[in-house]
Amino acid sequence: MTDWGPIFIGGLDSSGKTLLRLMLSSHPNISMSRRTYMWTRFYNRYGDLSQPQNFERCFEAMLNQKPVQILRPDSQRIRREFWEGEPTYPNLFAIFHRHFAERMGKPRWGDQLGFIERYADPIFEAHPNARMIHMVRDPRDRYDLSLIPARRKRGRAGWNTARWLDSIQLAKNNQKRYPDRYMIVHYESLITNRQETLMKICAFIGEEFMPGMLTMRNAIRFGDDEPGIVEGYSRVPVAIPDKFRGPLPAKREVAFTQMYARHAMLSLGYPLEPVRLSLRDWLMFLVVDWPANLAGVIAWRTTEGKQPANAIPASNGNQPGKLPVTRYSGQARD
Repeated sequence: MTDWGPIFIGGLDSSGKTLLRLMLSSHPNISMSRRTYMWTRFYNRYGDLSQPQNFERCFEAMLNQKPVQILRPDSQRIRREFWEGEPTYPNLFAIFHRHFAERMGKPRWGDQLGFIERYADPIFEAHPNARMIHMVRDPRDRYDLSLIPARRKRGRAGWNTARWLDSIQLAKNNQKRYPDRYMIVHYESLITNRQETLMKICAFIGEEFMPGMLTMRNAIRFGDDEPGIVEGYSRVPVAIPDKFRGPLPAKREVAFTQMYARHAMLSLGYPLEPVRLSLRDWLMFLVVDWPANLAGVIAWRTTEGKQPANAIPASNGNQPGKLPVTRYSGQARD
């Protein structure tokens, strides 16, 4: 194995991040966690960690978050190793992940988190050999899968289209800034050309392609239950559903997405689909849907677009204190 750094998987929800994580964690060298929220909830939130009081506040907060507890941290060992190295947030986060990878019998660690791409600059500064993979998916297909039909609201297509455009712009900016360390992967390629795409990903991260990655055999389960290596997963996507051509999302929502995100879609190889609307539907689109979805775009730009590049969208609920706190005993759960 080449001496590479950690691996980060980013992108929007319903874009294939979990599928890729399971494939990568099937590799004998790679341990992958998910949604530990370290960067999005704790990075730079507690001041200079070289000050012991700041470190203790941050460390205690981390230990009392369930996503971090799933890593089964050994608090005494983490404290000792932290003060032996650089007293920084990236070093603290890395210690948690290194210990988890060690428990999984893997020499290399990685993490999956939506919008981790907003932290590309500090991540690459702290880990010059890190690799970041940004998953993208057709916005029409992704929008359909990301919504619960009962919760569909006017303007939601605009909100989601703005989110997709922001994610795509981040992907392009980061890849231009870090061409050898940042890779954009299409969900559609991962499904239809699985082996070829995985081989390219392995070359990018500096690992040998293993056939078991295709079936996700021995992937690391990571969730509310105890993490561990499992035999495999039965639900492996084999085709791309043509969701956006059906009744959900509505044709008028598809029309808005294609009109508003036209250039970005075409630049990524997503062809526009013909949308046939009746005269009544076109009137509804112009009078009701277009204004409502533009308001959704503006709402996203106002609430999320003004945040600094290294801020997680507040709409994701990834702010400190948003999740239930579970008291931690201070001992590893081995």
